[in-house]
Amino acid sequence: MQLGGTFLVLFALCLLQESSAQAPKIKPKKNAAPKKALVTLGMIREIKEQIAHILEEVNLLKENQALQTVCLRGVKVHRKCFLLMAGQKSFHEAADDCILHGGTLCAPLSHNENDALYDYARETLGDDHDIWIGVTDIAVEGDWLDMASKSVNFTNWERGISKQPNGGTRANCVALSGSAIGKWFDESCRLQKNYFCQFTIP
Repeated sequence: MQLGGTFLVLFALCLLQESSAQAPKIKPKKNAAPKKALVTLGMIREIKEQIAHILEEVNLLKENQALQTVCLRGVKVHRKCFLLMAGQKSFHEAADDCILHGGTLCAPLSHNENDALYDYARETLGDDHDIWIGVTDIAVEGDWLDMASKSVNFTNWERGISKQPNGGTRANCVALSGSAIGKWFDESCRLQKNYFCQFTIP
């Protein structure tokens, strides 16, 4: 009986030894740091694109806000704002200044726009004024273009007394005349005059 008991004990010990040898060894965790997320070049590119898009939207909002401020100071006709700028400049200086402010030297496209400009100038400067508008035949004599080099479809020349345009190659730039109730005259581009800048409202 003792031999059988000893045998059983030995057999149990062998089984325990075998099972412990086959069991996977589990190492104790030593405060393992959390796995870091992998940042790919694609993710960085996507974030940069999102930032660029946000900046573009912010700049557009700033531009729209600036245009609304312009419209409060100037006159709004359809989807345009016209602003009578301070001081007098030659035609080319006036055109450059409008571009510097984010607009263009204005070119009225209809009697309605021309009348709005005349009324605005009369209220601001009085009846006696000549104001540069963005119409010129500098490139080709008699071919009147706007500041985008497009042919003008609307004109408002003074035809009654001086038969405008009558300046030939000496007068290549157009001024809106207050004393002639908004009629146009061709003038020397070097003359110093007030001027209108035009801004498109999106």
